[in-house]
Amino acid sequence: MSFATLPPPVNILLVEDNLGDIRLTQEILKDSKILNKLIIAHDGEDALAYLHGEREDSSTARPDLIMLDLNLPKKGGIEVLAQIKEDPQLKRIPVVVLTSSKAEKDILKTYNLHANCYISKPVNLEQFCVVVKSIENFWLTIVKLPSE
Repeated sequence: MSFATLPPPVNILLVEDNLGDIRLTQEILKDSKILNKLIIAHDGEDALAYLHGEREDSSTARPDLIMLDLNLPKKGGIEVLAQIKEDPQLKRIPVVVLTSSKAEKDILKTYNLHANCYISKPVNLEQFCVVVKSIENFWLTIVKLPSE
């Protein structure tokens, strides 16, 4: 008798300071078809501390995907993105920018820094759910993510 082994969970680092968006994202991903572990960073410095192994919970596997807000306290998302993409150990981790900014300058800056996609957060709750489920479906089901 053989037992099928479950694939390891997909580790997602959510860099977000809005508690409502964090809770909503947690709820949506909790019901995911894909086993996942959501790691929360409430600001840019916290995200980089996690990625560089400086947080208590940094011993878990590195993220397979980063969902990054741009408007963050302490260190902005653009600066965080730049540091991720400059680091040889981190640069292959896909970064989905999920932000309230619709500014063309932010879109250009993030793509110039090699963000994998840019999504403007909808203000409507139902549309926000659709966006997060679409990210989940595309990045966790369709795309082949790089291993460490």
